[in-house]
Amino acid sequence: MTVKQLRAFLAVAQTLSFTQACERLHLSQPALSLAIKGLEDTLGGKLLIRSTRSVRLTPEGESLVPLAKHLLAQWDNTEERLRQRFTLQLGRLGVAAMPAFASNLLPAALVKFRQQYPKINITVHDVINEEVIDMVRSRQVEMGIAFAPEGLGSLHFTPLFDDRFVAVVPRNSLLARLEQLTWTEMICQDFITLQRPSMVRRLLEQALEKRSTVLPVAFESHQLATVGRMVADGLGVSAVPSMCIQQMTELGALCIPLTRPDISCQVGILTHQELSVAAQALRDVLKETVQAPCLHPT
Repeated sequence: MTVKQLRAFLAVAQTLSFTQACERLHLSQPALSLAIKGLEDTLGGKLLIRSTRSVRLTPEGESLVPLAKHLLAQWDNTEERLRQRFTLQLGRLGVAAMPAFASNLLPAALVKFRQQYPKINITVHDVINEEVIDMVRSRQVEMGIAFAPEGLGSLHFTPLFDDRFVAVVPRNSLLARLEQLTWTEMICQDFITLQRPSMVRRLLEQALEKRSTVLPVAFESHQLATVGRMVADGLGVSAVPSMCIQQMTELGALCIPLTRPDISCQVGILTHQELSVAAQALRDVLKETVQAPCLHPT
């Protein structure tokens, strides 16, 4: 059966007139007759009995009417929902983002996206960098925001910005008076950082290992908010991506430029090659909205 054949049959069944059915469907009588005959041939028997004066349904035709109504309603509903998805009037999108991005830069982008596409619902998974990659790769989500992975495989990476690490120090410390800090000055302090397997932790350790320096970890936590609060309360110092500057400031810590070595990593969007219309729209909004954070004097 085809949708066209079912529409033709239902129009005739409801009007009991080929002429009226042709007017309703904007079809010629030969085209309508051909559609009915094709449906009858497919099903294996007569659905309509047509004479020069009248049209009536066979018992099989009578039984097909409610089924045809149901099938066509389902078809129309499916067609409309897909049309709404393609026009971004309806949809759902799963996004995975590393916590540093999810809590600092993503909300502003989602505000802009929501203003443009209020009917698209988004689920945000704030998970560590490695889980972001795994969730995109396994198609649990359609899009991820993470540091550039070492190997892409089948994934596609769209760069957003290069993120540079900054020092995080207590506001009442002597370090807070400096305009910038070096790692030589930082490793003399109690260091607070994220627990493994955090990508932030790994980037710090890898950069310092190249200089034969060990990260002097005194405290570690799973959450950036905890790290920031520990620093603010004077337990030590830390280093975080610059996208966390606002968060660290709100927690009461002070961010200062960090050099020798400069540690940075590219942040971007991870996807498979083919994207839904909703995912393409969010990717465009992220590219327009998200910029490399900068450290303003405080």
